[in-house]
Amino acid sequence: MKKFFLFVFSKISSVFSALQVKFLPLKIKHFEGFGYYWHRFFVKTGISKKLSGIKIGKFNFLNWVFHVFALFFKVLGLKKLSEKTDLIMTEKSGLNRHVLFRYLLKELFLYFFVAFLFFFFIFFVNQILLIIQKILEKKVPLWDVTRLMVYALPSIMAQSAPFATLVGFLMCLGRLVSENEILIFRASGQGYKVLLFPVLFLGAAISLGSFFVNDYLLPLGTINYNRLYRSILQSNPAVELEPNSVKKAVDKTLVIGDVKGENVSDLIFFDTGADEQQRIIVAGPSSVKKSSESGVLMALEMNDATVLLFNKAKKQNFDLLTSEKMNLNVFESSISYSSGTSPREMTSYDLHKKIKFMEKDSSVPKRQLNSYKLEYNKKFSLPFGSIFFAFLALPLALLFGKHNGQTIGLIVGIVISVLYWTMMILGQIFGNRGGLNGFWTMWAPNLVIFAAGSVFYVLLVKK
Repeated sequence: MKKFFLFVFSKISSVFSALQVKFLPLKIKHFEGFGYYWHRFFVKTGISKKLSGIKIGKFNFLNWVFHVFALFFKVLGLKKLSEKTDLIMTEKSGLNRHVLFRYLLKELFLYFFVAFLFFFFIFFVNQILLIIQKILEKKVPLWDVTRLMVYALPSIMAQSAPFATLVGFLMCLGRLVSENEILIFRASGQGYKVLLFPVLFLGAAISLGSFFVNDYLLPLGTINYNRLYRSILQSNPAVELEPNSVKKAVDKTLVIGDVKGENVSDLIFFDTGADEQQRIIVAGPSSVKKSSESGVLMALEMNDATVLLFNKAKKQNFDLLTSEKMNLNVFESSISYSSGTSPREMTSYDLHKKIKFMEKDSSVPKRQLNSYKLEYNKKFSLPFGSIFFAFLALPLALLFGKHNGQTIGLIVGIVISVLYWTMMILGQIFGNRGGLNGFWTMWAPNLVIFAAGSVFYVLLVKK
């Protein structure tokens, strides 16, 4: 047996050595060259003729991509679509467009990457570093803080990609307009459709990558973030208590005074029981202690506490209790997170199944069902907003970027990004509180961008 394995290993080694000697002198200048050898094998075997009869000329990577799609459409019986796809990279004169497409894709991706770092830094500082600073002040271990930052990165990436697409594309195309490169493209016979295609192609690629982050990495990061944050709270409950702040849950509100370590100057606690009994607790100097009981987040030791109990329907009747000392157990779900798995912690597939199950259950509140639908539509609308932004960027840059295209693209892109983000926030608020349809509230910003892009594109073509 040992001799057999040695024989097989020697044969494999000799084959690899022969391949290395044969291909060592090759010099590949572009990435497209790697596909050339596969293409030669593909043509020589006659597979392409058997599948579709499509003739393939000089090969490069972009041509190979569209030929593969053309073959795929041919197998599906979509002959006209297959022919159009196969001729995308070729003009009527026979000139190949792969040089133009490769140049545009490279420039667009470079500007997108720079804009992505810009928005990533803004969201990171605004949402993460401020939270991390408060946690570090509570003497939480640095390793736990670092892990919290890593788990929060998918959320920042998912938010940054669409806005980076708009700003990056506007700046790139604005530069091409200012430096008359678009004029050269047009003078060589290239139409606006030719320029629009690589823009939409890269926008679609960014959307797919952003959707993967938003649909898989974001739930995974959120689950790990909440799990770690929960363990930090259990070991140090004072992390959740911020000076002069208000903590809200579904039916509970905690108003916090000055905080120094584990000591709180004063507390006000609002609570509604299952019997609709309203409870208000007002306490003087209090302290926060760890609890060993299961499910209890923290124990509040209150001094000079006053408890007011009444029914909302009969507010004239109430009970008033006073106590020099009082202990109040605050459960985990009362402050930091809800029980069960939240919509943010689910993939789109799991969330869709959950929504179907909730629709069959008549006891599920409509407000809760609508919140799940909002999150489900947001998983698609936000990442695929890159396609709509890419469609808007081309006509905007070509119409208004003749002078100082990069600067104008940056300013206009940031303004549109702020308006888009505002519409998303308002859609979530009206959807959660007003019960508006989750699809329309989450997709309305993209539809507005598409309508504006269509208008500007028509003006560009007419011009």
